[in-house]
Amino acid sequence: MNDLNQTEKTLFIGIGNYGRSDDALGWIFIDLLANRCDQYDFEYRYQLQIEDAELISKYRRVFFIDASHEPIENGFSIYECLPTPSGSFTSHQLSPETVLWLAGELFNAPPKGYVIGIRGINWELNHGISNEAEKNLKNALAYFQKWVN
Repeated sequence: MNDLNQTEKTLFIGIGNYGRSDDALGWIFIDLLANRCDQYDFEYRYQLQIEDAELISKYRRVFFIDASHEPIENGFSIYECLPTPSGSFTSHQLSPETVLWLAGELFNAPPKGYVIGIRGINWELNHGISNEAEKNLKNALAYFQKWVN
């Protein structure tokens, strides 16, 4: 595959799980964005896998959105994701950097990649996100919408 086969659309991959409280932040982010925009494509993943390299190779730009356990200033971060091979011995639960690298290695078509990390607090089995995670989500979405415009 080469750049001629890539769509101009942008892909958003939400990583998470609605049943684990704040782990749902990636999915909720794309739920909210999908309700406001039809110009993007959206996918939901529990975790990234090798197969996702083929999927992202069809796009010029991809955003990976995930909940973060780490303290983040302002409750979220957006940064460019650079292709990086994995040092892992397993093909389960790959990083966004590794999926980008695989898209380049296997399909010669790595898209421009970004990671949106949103700070979560509660990771227990539970539907619904914590108040702090909801605030972080709203801030991330508002910032993102200004950033892309």
